Amino acid sequence: MDTKYEKRGVSADKSEVHQAIKNLDKGIFPNAFCKILPDIVANDPDYCNIMHADTAGTKTSLAYIYWRETGDNSVWKGIIQDSIVMNLDDMACAGITNHIILSSTIGRNKNKIPGEVLIHLIEGTRYFIQKMEAHGISLTLAGGETADVGDIVRTLDVGFTAFARIPRSEVLDIQIQPGDVIVGFASFGQAVYEDEYNGGMGSNGLTSARHDVFSHEYFTKYPESFDPEVDESLVYAGNLKLTDIEPETGITYGKLVLSPTRTYLPLIHQLLQKYRSHIHGIIHCTGGAQTKVMKFVNNIHVIKDNLFPIPPLFKTIMEQANTEPRELYKVFNMGHRLEVYTSADVASAMIKLAATFGIDAQVIGRCEASDKKKLTIQSELGEFVYED
Repeated sequence: MDTKYEKRGVSADKSEVHQAIKNLDKGIFPNAFCKILPDIVANDPDYCNIMHADTAGTKTSLAYIYWRETGDNSVWKGIIQDSIVMNLDDMACAGITNHIILSSTIGRNKNKIPGEVLIHLIEGTRYFIQKMEAHGISLTLAGGETADVGDIVRTLDVGFTAFARIPRSEVLDIQIQPGDVIVGFASFGQAVYEDEYNGGMGSNGLTSARHDVFSHEYFTKYPESFDPEVDESLVYAGNLKLTDIEPETGITYGKLVLSPTRTYLPLIHQLLQKYRSHIHGIIHCTGGAQTKVMKFVNNIHVIKDNLFPIPPLFKTIMEQANTEPRELYKVFNMGHRLEVYTSADVASAMIKLAATFGIDAQVIGRCEASDKKKLTIQSELGEFVYED
């Protein structure tokens, strides 16, 4: 049976995409988090190239509605960060944390998105690059393409492509082992390089979150913000307005869901400098959320039995969505979006390092030998087992 997520025209685990690309070459490090290519720039056998592309997804649609409702242009700076971070943090999981070239691709419906929005998007790019420079991360903007494609894009689509060249010796090829512990790094709170409290949403699960949480009044007001082929009962089926206040954080629900995707790049940069030899895998819990690790293990039972308490944002989604918890863990990060699989003797040092960035961290689980790949999540919502 299709989940609500699938009935809305999207997939948590991108099974159709993975089926389509299953016969493509997996690169020179097949189990790295990103595809790693030979060095075609200088043809140096000791180096490799990495090119990665991603977008902010349907989060732009919610930003559009919030902007229309409130006039708050700060959401566009967040959308830029979403798109950049979905590239950079994936690349960081493969060991690439510095000297990265960025190029943007922005497609807009000019009748809905005026030029002033483009200005805020471009300024947001510059602002994010400067923030990362303050933490020793060099990012270079190579330019990009901005196109008026109203026949294709209903509101706005924001994407980035990132490129880097590094020594092959610096690539992190994921080799998760029995006996590894899992250090989880919170997606919520306020890191030292963040301007305000982060609800932890990231850029995955937005189709589900915005339609499950927010009021059906937006169905009539903003028909350009959703796929008209989706059944009306699944469109903006929640009870909350974007400007309603979440009581625990004092932040509007709209801004809470639109919290910019947290980057862990400054933290990962230092983790790799200090503990690379102890790290057997870094997982960015994006598509597939808490089940993402299943794509990178064989004959391993991953046990997550000490998760963070569910943050206010995800409690709200649970209350509004009436979705089975098993599905929630496949769609939403539920409190942490980064995992490091490592030896137990350095876990406490990693947790202390994260604290210097204002990021909560804790040992959330462990890995055991198994005759198949298996994931068990034990949480306040129950126990859920995922197998391939």
